[in-house]
Amino acid sequence: MPTIHLTTFIAAPAKRVFDLSRNISVHKVSMEHTGEKVIGGITSGLIKQDETVTWQARHLFKTRVFTSRITEMLPFEKFTDKMVKGDFKSFEHEHHFKPIQNGTLVIDILRFETPYGLIGKLVNKFYLVKYIEKLIRMRNDVIKNYAIGEKWRALLQD
Repeated sequence: MPTIHLTTFIAAPAKRVFDLSRNISVHKVSMEHTGEKVIGGITSGLIKQDETVTWQARHLFKTRVFTSRITEMLPFEKFTDKMVKGDFKSFEHEHHFKPIQNGTLVIDILRFETPYGLIGKLVNKFYLVKYIEKLIRMRNDVIKNYAIGEKWRALLQD
């Protein structure tokens, strides 16, 4: 099962980064290039424990639908989302937030399993891991942009 582990530094308080990371509008902005839109579940604001969201987007030359549920949430420290429905056999994304002296370390741990046996494993190795890693980096760059500037004020009350 492939695992992706990314660490991103954001020069902003953990509470702000945590809330921006679960903000539906920020996620939409970070995935604009895929045409991602919400088609079910929570459609705006901050997603909470046990809530679901269903996304539709174009990935790998196909329109895909992905539903995830927030299965764990420790405010300002961690939340986990797991795929409920989608093209993967399994998909889990842990979001960790570690306050440090001058900001927050965001640690993303993603584990996923694809169908299609050996072909799926080859796609993972030669393409999918890098593709997903790039998406998470782009997402984190958008979160960072909102968190360190003034854009967060339009979405959050601090």
